[in-house]
Amino acid sequence: MDHTAAPVLEALDSYRSHGRLAFTPPGHKQARGADEQARRVLGDAVFHSDVLASGGLDDRRTRGHILERAEELMADAVHADHTFFTTCGSSLSVKAAMLAVAGPHQQLLIGRDAHKSVVSGLILCGIDPVWVDPQWDAERGLAHPPSAEAYEEAFERHPRARGALVTSPTPYGTAADLAALADVCHARGLPLIVDEAWGAHLPFHPDLPAWAMDAGADVCVTSIHKMGSGLEQGSVFHLRGDLIDPATLTSRADLLGTTSPSVLIYAGLDGWRRQMKLNGHQLLDDALRLAYDTRKAIEKIPGLSVYGTEELTGPGRAAALDPLPITIDVSDLGTTGYRVADWLRARRSLDVHIADHRRVAAQLTYADSAATAAALVDGLRDVAAHRDELRDAPTVAVPKPSELRLEQALLPRDAYFGPVAQIPLEQAPGRIAAEMATPYPPGIPAVLPGERINEPVVEYLRTGIAAGMNIPDTADTSLRTIRVVAEDHGD
Repeated sequence: MDHTAAPVLEALDSYRSHGRLAFTPPGHKQARGADEQARRVLGDAVFHSDVLASGGLDDRRTRGHILERAEELMADAVHADHTFFTTCGSSLSVKAAMLAVAGPHQQLLIGRDAHKSVVSGLILCGIDPVWVDPQWDAERGLAHPPSAEAYEEAFERHPRARGALVTSPTPYGTAADLAALADVCHARGLPLIVDEAWGAHLPFHPDLPAWAMDAGADVCVTSIHKMGSGLEQGSVFHLRGDLIDPATLTSRADLLGTTSPSVLIYAGLDGWRRQMKLNGHQLLDDALRLAYDTRKAIEKIPGLSVYGTEELTGPGRAAALDPLPITIDVSDLGTTGYRVADWLRARRSLDVHIADHRRVAAQLTYADSAATAAALVDGLRDVAAHRDELRDAPTVAVPKPSELRLEQALLPRDAYFGPVAQIPLEQAPGRIAAEMATPYPPGIPAVLPGERINEPVVEYLRTGIAAGMNIPDTADTSLRTIRVVAEDHGD
């Protein structure tokens, strides 16, 4: 295939050069009707590229096959049989993949470190989750993807499960042994779904963890906006093999997706594929060298520790590590990641990706340079120099791994849609949750609908909120109260 082509971008260029006059949505009519401040801040180019996908970019019957050709090029670039673009983020993509594998009341094996979008999929479609425990690093309070052996044991206990879903890499960059996990699934003739939202760049450099399609996965979901150069909400999901029908996967995505997709996001996906196919290896080569140098520089800062392969991979931990997300332990400064993240934003105009009870994580991509990396290192040096201001941060009561695993007493869907009561958080132990409580980012629920809440998790959330944890998805975001299943329905 000709990877110098970019069908969506070329069609947009043609649309502009023809000077088409639309009597269709969008109503801003090529910026002419847009708010003046919006035009000044966003630039008219945004509005000029905001056209209908059909009846605009392509004709009303999509006879130019513009999107289809762009998806075919993407599939070829990453060794997939089929690729599907979506403008609703990987939150939609992973739901579509789940629904293509299992239906209401059918079982699906899922790593308990799954993103909240997976739990939303369970709620929407009524799948019965069989949770597979992550590999817990109790010393650091960090979860790594579940092992292939854990999935094997779960299949033995639940032989009617329809397939498996794993998150790899995690937001911290740790990756599962996908080849071994694919073998576990395929030995039973069942599909493997990989939520690889953080791994869109993996196919384009051999020094990165294995890419899901090359490792034997059946469906892989990637967020191009996370580690690539696509726009926010730009996601693709890829399909290989014959265990999942492409038409079924398309139908499930159509069930959930918008009928008004953003051509801007399509264009970003199309341009990123061309960029990576033509220049990705060199771009990532440069990024990996920059990450290596940046890690070494941060490691020299007193009070900071950078996690690498020695800390994060090996028996009982991850199978591999993507070095571009840089995870920095700040606990020796006597403070929390929440406080460090807030200080960096307020004092140095630096935003880190993740903050938790003892870490911050900074994401590098090939868009970074020696100058941006130096700004990060300088900011962290400033943090260390002002450690006295950051001490005495509120302590987060992190439970033991065994205490984090709650009993799944009801299906997530039944708990979420059933009668609920909103009660004080301190009264929640023993009750069944009717909503998610998700520290964000990274977006892995500490409590999900249908789980029976215990005291250690309540204390974790209570102390986390006091320390700076963000839990945006509970009805009461201060978490003074929480929604639980009404007693006469759940117990």
